Amino acid sequence: MPPDSLSILAMLFLIVGALYALVGHAGASGYLAVMALMSVEAQVMRPTALAINVLVAAIAFVQFARAGHFSWRLFWPFAAASVPAAFVGGRIHLPSESLTVAIGVVLLLAAARMAWVALRPHVSKPKPAPPPILTALTVGGGLGMIAGLTGTGGGIFLSPMMLLFNWAGTKQTAATASLFILLNSVAGLVGLATAGWTPTPSLALLAAAACIGGFVGSSIGSRRATPSALNLALAAVLLIAGLKLLIH
Repeated sequence: MPPDSLSILAMLFLIVGALYALVGHAGASGYLAVMALMSVEAQVMRPTALAINVLVAAIAFVQFARAGHFSWRLFWPFAAASVPAAFVGGRIHLPSESLTVAIGVVLLLAAARMAWVALRPHVSKPKPAPPPILTALTVGGGLGMIAGLTGTGGGIFLSPMMLLFNWAGTKQTAATASLFILLNSVAGLVGLATAGWTPTPSLALLAAAACIGGFVGSSIGSRRATPSALNLALAAVLLIAGLKLLIH
């Protein structure tokens, strides 16, 4: 990749990392979108997104956990099923146009819902309650497989579900999603590595840029941002992810 194009891509990765980390995400769908816009080779895109996801998700998790928003009881059932499923999904190369379109539509609908929740007048609702363990295991397994297949960490799907079903508050959702993304991204990356993937020379610069953005975004999201602001940020993230899947 020419130096000028790489510099532009690094700047875009910094912006994406900051926006996504604001809500505890790592940015895979955003990285995939900007790489597609910059005409990066298709076989490079998914492993690059997953590798950077590992770093940015780790930064986001540390920030939200240090701020006191992480619950192991809420997290572990989702992860127990998602990690092996993400590993399997990372080894599968399955062009599925209908699946991609369906997921994109779902994300756009979720974006609209999150924006509506953020902008409507405050309405009281019951205290969040974790889902039954069997439900969390089922959801985690399904989302882990989708994460591995799409080259994302799965948090883009988990966060709106947790908020819409009132399984957790906004910042607790961000903390849960960040570690969920981290583990799934590691599993998916290992799956790709066992299938022959090796890092590209440009990965270090892109990762550094995304990590800077991730640190800034997660610092603001974990300590300063209001729930409404986080819902709006999540809506923007879902919008980007949905459009990326529909226009690819």
